[in-house]
Amino acid sequence: MKSSQSIGDVAARFGLETHVLRHWEDVGLLRPARDGADRRRYGDDDLVRVAVILRSKAAGMSLEQIAVLLDEEAPSRHEVLESHLADLDRRMQEMERSREMTEHALRCRSHDITQCPRFRGFVTDVLAGTTRWSLDGPATA
Repeated sequence: MKSSQSIGDVAARFGLETHVLRHWEDVGLLRPARDGADRRRYGDDDLVRVAVILRSKAAGMSLEQIAVLLDEEAPSRHEVLESHLADLDRRMQEMERSREMTEHALRCRSHDITQCPRFRGFVTDVLAGTTRWSLDGPATA
């Protein structure tokens, strides 16, 4: 642990509230050292873990998945990561469809975009019931 930063310094560095770092510690994602007064002290390895957590959350991983990723002894690491890659692929495909739909809407001359046959083509799978929707996004039926 080369550097030694307080919880407030680390929170400020990453744009987080201190309670977020405490929560991540409570669920086992972080294990900062403690000083003589029992205050958290974050070293370089802790900062890397915070950065990994942030990047992983931005990629849609749950804290449970991140815990497996950061656990060097997790037997299910490969399964969790393969599942996450499949989810990323699905989401990237959906984002590409959304981008194409938005680009078409931007260029379309139809006043009511829902009446444009090409625009409607972007939602045929949803209309046909071959794609089911939840609050987390689409899932193939």
